[in-house]
Amino acid sequence: MSAKIINGKQIASDIRAELKTTVENLKAKGITPGLGVILVGADPASISYVTAKEKACAEIGIYSDDNRLPAETSEKDLLALVNKMNSDPKINGILVQLPLPKHIDEQKVLLAIDPVKDVDGFHPVSVGKMVTGQKAFLPCTPHAVLQLLHRSGIKTEGAEVVIVGRSNIVGKPLAVMLMQKSPTANATVTVCHTRTKDIASHTKRADIVIAAAGKPNTITADMIKEGAVVIDVGINRVDDATKKSGYRLIGDIDFESVSKVASLITPVPGGVGPMTITMLLYNTVESAKSANNII
Repeated sequence: MSAKIINGKQIASDIRAELKTTVENLKAKGITPGLGVILVGADPASISYVTAKEKACAEIGIYSDDNRLPAETSEKDLLALVNKMNSDPKINGILVQLPLPKHIDEQKVLLAIDPVKDVDGFHPVSVGKMVTGQKAFLPCTPHAVLQLLHRSGIKTEGAEVVIVGRSNIVGKPLAVMLMQKSPTANATVTVCHTRTKDIASHTKRADIVIAAAGKPNTITADMIKEGAVVIDVGINRVDDATKKSGYRLIGDIDFESVSKVASLITPVPGGVGPMTITMLLYNTVESAKSANNII
């Protein structure tokens, strides 16, 4: 068999069209959702990612307050900017791009963000609400995975799901989200990691396998049961002399072999990536609605 491709670009485009309509309706009421973006330093990957987010904001009509700071910016000055955004009514969401320079305490900065503007979903208040099933900003990449599954018609209720990776950004929150009492969750979830003795013994029985390990070829065809759904969250750079950049992007899955066994699969690039930025936009719009008591 040959797996059907889950087109993250198309699904992201569909959601952005929905968001654009919502933003237009909010603007008709005098409300413009605003995202405050802070980038410290000149990390190429971070610059590329932030630029893509700002372009996406413009695409659907969100106001973007772009702050690009030199790498030597002090922790004190960064915290002062975060606090300024906390009190700015034009800003509904605050994004501090990670990683930060080593002289700045990332955790201290993330804790300084007002939870009502925590559109990345990283603040402990947001995480606590998510775990207990309360309304909260969901972390963007795990939420992207849920939306890909839901909008592709993949049933999670009662499904055996195996997540490979236990990071605070993807693996842990995604496991919590998939086990919630919800028609788009209700899955039985297993989390594998670097200390799991036999990852294949778990993935072979899974209806849905989600790879978020940060290592190429973590998942190969012999680890997947026939007809399983495979979601690849990984983004890895590998050398490729045929490319102008000198590299190409691949995921955590051996796409060529796994796509011959799975029923549906996400590509890299073009799968989870476009959806992650889209869910940041979604959270920002939801924050603007909440700030103006719009359900």
